Amino acid sequence: METQETRIAAIAILVELQESVDTLNALLHDYAPFIRGRMGIPDHEKGISVICLVLDAPMDIINALCGKLGRLPGVSAKAVTPKSTNTKKENERKPI
Repeated sequence: METQETRIAAIAILVELQESVDTLNALLHDYAPFIRGRMGIPDHEKGISVICLVLDAPMDIINALCGKLGRLPGVSAKAVTPKSTNTKKENERKPI
């Protein structure tokens, strides 16, 4: 079996409907092997929660998770990935 190339990605999730939280958490549990980090920030005054995820996964997994999250009622999700698939080698050539 061939292994797929993985990429680092960040997914920003905005939760406006509290009723979707249980489904959202179950979905994140299903993708737990790919999640490197998770940070949640509730804003009770505005009635919104922000969740930031960092993943190391193949692009099809990243896109599938982001799409499933975005289809939940009251949930918005956007993924960001590096412009290059080979970031480490490119960064070794260019000093920061």
